[in-house]
Amino acid sequence: MTDSSTAAENPHQNVSFPSNGGTAHGYLAVPEGGSGPGLVVIQEWWGLTEHIKDVTDRFAREGFVALAPDLYGGATTHDSDEAGQLMQELPVTKAATDLAGAVDFLLQHEAVTSSTVGAVGFCMGGGFVLVLAAQQGDRVGAAVPFYGVGGYDQVDLGGITAPVLGHFGTEDGFAAPEQVDALEAELHEKAKGPVEIVRYEGAGHAFFNDENHLGTYDADKAAQAWARTLEFLRANVR
Repeated sequence: MTDSSTAAENPHQNVSFPSNGGTAHGYLAVPEGGSGPGLVVIQEWWGLTEHIKDVTDRFAREGFVALAPDLYGGATTHDSDEAGQLMQELPVTKAATDLAGAVDFLLQHEAVTSSTVGAVGFCMGGGFVLVLAAQQGDRVGAAVPFYGVGGYDQVDLGGITAPVLGHFGTEDGFAAPEQVDALEAELHEKAKGPVEIVRYEGAGHAFFNDENHLGTYDADKAAQAWARTLEFLRANVR
């Protein structure tokens, strides 16, 4: 575990943390002030890319102690076929274990001021946000899936006690509107906290990713989703 003085001296660093008897790795960003609420940032299917590290840094600049776990063990790609293979080869149970270790790490970290953590994820990571929230219950104070796909169909969403804010594009070929409708209905039925699913008209998959390899980045809609996310996290992660 990194103490607060070390974190203040090294606000952006690669870290290791215990995970189910083994060791997991990730990228940690600490606010300039040296402390703040804890936040888990979950990667897309591309891996722990420079984009995800940049998003983690952005959250730190907004006052969060943000940790992005490396679910692929160092592998990254910009090839869709390879990314799909990496995602298929990642068992949901292993990802959930690593993510649970990330929650433990943050809640024990001296720079973290909150008694819960927020969870924000993108694409594959958006699905894992719901997995993490379902498995960790009251330890997750807010869950924010951006165009989440996969994984959440393997857990009982009734375990989610955190408020949920979802961001989805109406032109998303990976998270089609009918799938989003079904997910929203299931969350309203099973999750214990409030659920809001925001649909961005005309937006495609990964509209938030400004290094988007799919050509669907939308600056205006990304800014809207970012502002909503910060407001939501600040209201619920304490």
